[in-house]
Amino acid sequence: MGSTRFAEISVGYEDEGDGEPLVLLHGHPFDRSMWRPQIEHFSRAGWRVIAPDLRGYGESSVVPGTTPLETFVRDTVALLDRLGIERFVLGGLSMGGQIVMEFWRLFPHRIRGMVLADTFPAAETDAGKAARRDMAERVLREGMSGYAHEVLPKMIAPHTIATRPDVARHVMGMMTGTPPEGAAAALRGRAERPDYTEMLSRISVPALVVVGTEDTYTPVSDARDIHRRIPHAQLTVIEQAAHMPNLERADEFNAALEAFLTTLPRTA
Repeated sequence: MGSTRFAEISVGYEDEGDGEPLVLLHGHPFDRSMWRPQIEHFSRAGWRVIAPDLRGYGESSVVPGTTPLETFVRDTVALLDRLGIERFVLGGLSMGGQIVMEFWRLFPHRIRGMVLADTFPAAETDAGKAARRDMAERVLREGMSGYAHEVLPKMIAPHTIATRPDVARHVMGMMTGTPPEGAAAALRGRAERPDYTEMLSRISVPALVVVGTEDTYTPVSDARDIHRRIPHAQLTVIEQAAHMPNLERADEFNAALEAFLTTLPRTA
């Protein structure tokens, strides 16, 4: 656990283990603790796992207004530069996956492998832009609690809620603990994200695509399309999981990620 400051913000992050760096970017409206099962597993398995709180989330600074995906990327670059990390495996879930795609657009030479979990490459539709802007105004007006209770059964599967109350409490705690100003800024930024669909065919590093069978936000069909477009990508579909298979089915997620990581050539 650490914290550093650069430019106008401070960033909280985990940096556990030794070896090749594995960088994990959380989704919305969560924080770095969503990667707890992966941090614990892979830091013991010979990887150096770095998981930051994105700007506006967790222990990182809240900057009201609009936070484009590019800003999240540049914050991550600044953190990794501070930690002396040049090349790494980069993974992200949902919004985190979109940040991974933006990272490839801007700094492809820094990525030696990528993980795209429960995410979507297309730009937002006009209706989607309006919905994200409306939601930004709602969370500023009402706070995060009402939104969090509404989306919990989509973030994690009803089966998980019934059988894993610890996971449900963790997910709810992350959502209700997110500062509304940070969530709103990210929602506005995602409304204006680029379309990464055509870029996927130009990804030239190994890629793993993961999705839960019960994910209604980014369904299996979206993951299969990403898998089809990225040359030589791997696809793992995790049963009885919705939008957060890394928490709902951590053992299965970790096994898929570990199998993928073992295929990567070691750096000199």
